[in-house]
Amino acid sequence: MSTTDRQLLAGLDVYRVGGAVRDARLGWPSVDTDWVVVGTTPEEMRRRGFRSVGRDFPVFLHPHTHEEYALARTERKSGHGYTGFVIHASPDVTLEQDLARRDLTINAMAENGKGELVDPYGGFEDLQARVLRHVSAAFVEDPLRVLRTARFLARYSQLGFTIADETWKLMHQLVASGELEHLPAERIWTETEKALGEPTPMIYFQTLQACGALRVLMPELDVSRQSLEQALERMGRLPEGIEQESLSRWRWARLVEHLDETNHMALAERLRLPRIYRDLGRQAALTRQLRQHLPVDAAQIQNWLNSIDAWRRGERVAPLLKLLALDDPALAGRLAQAWQVVAQLEAKTLVAEGWRGGELGAELARRRHRLLEQALAE
Repeated sequence: MSTTDRQLLAGLDVYRVGGAVRDARLGWPSVDTDWVVVGTTPEEMRRRGFRSVGRDFPVFLHPHTHEEYALARTERKSGHGYTGFVIHASPDVTLEQDLARRDLTINAMAENGKGELVDPYGGFEDLQARVLRHVSAAFVEDPLRVLRTARFLARYSQLGFTIADETWKLMHQLVASGELEHLPAERIWTETEKALGEPTPMIYFQTLQACGALRVLMPELDVSRQSLEQALERMGRLPEGIEQESLSRWRWARLVEHLDETNHMALAERLRLPRIYRDLGRQAALTRQLRQHLPVDAAQIQNWLNSIDAWRRGERVAPLLKLLALDDPALAGRLAQAWQVVAQLEAKTLVAEGWRGGELGAELARRRHRLLEQALAE
């Protein structure tokens, strides 16, 4: 810490909290560091140069590191959903009170300025025991905690973590209460997208199904245990070479590729899916459907290429065929060969011949069909 930063924080009772404390003790990489400040006011934070960013409670950005510093606070349930809380933040709120509002004991630890652990709820013991355990009975007041617990299990299960029996009971209780139905689609998707980036995202969906939450949040995926397990098995098999930044999208596409058009669109609308996820999932589903009509003919291939907008977005074809090759390499090979042939025909060739307007489109479609027939005949 620089001299300037030490001067900025001088006299403040500051603690590092949450994920950074947890992950440091697990030897797990942590990106963000969050801080709690006890015994001060928003006015004092602003006077020191911190910038207020919290809309619902006092959170401030450090002027140099841009890390978040939140004033210690308590929460009282006042309505439905994860936003139904009254926030109380004042200098008299203690660190222990602030930590008590957190979801899991492993997230309710803090470090003081000397690096000493403050652990009033046994988080370190649960870390050692590899247990995800709720801090208090207030766990059931926030339905988002069902998703967060499932996501943490998807992250740490490879380290041997499990969910405590009593926490499982509270998760079932939360589902039965109907509170999940008050979660905004955006929050459900935010947690789900994060889970898709975890080491074992399959466990996230298995956990939600096991406690009954999947039936409420994503019923299209909860038709049967067998169909979900098959989808999760597919999600665990991806083509080589997928970049980390697009990994979550391809995992989602594998998860939903068995859905028909009606269920795919219903799920996309339910979760307010970003377009990039919605489109890739639909394209993967359309590609998978080719396997239902073997052997494929020229018309089916042409319809598929039309449906994924391949003539304008040719870069879509190869990744989708790599996905298909995981389940049907022979079909993927035939489609790749056919695409290589038909992609060589360009509209500008027909324009040079004098074709225009609707006749141009019709002739282009005819020639593409003929090329596909020839490719399949070889």
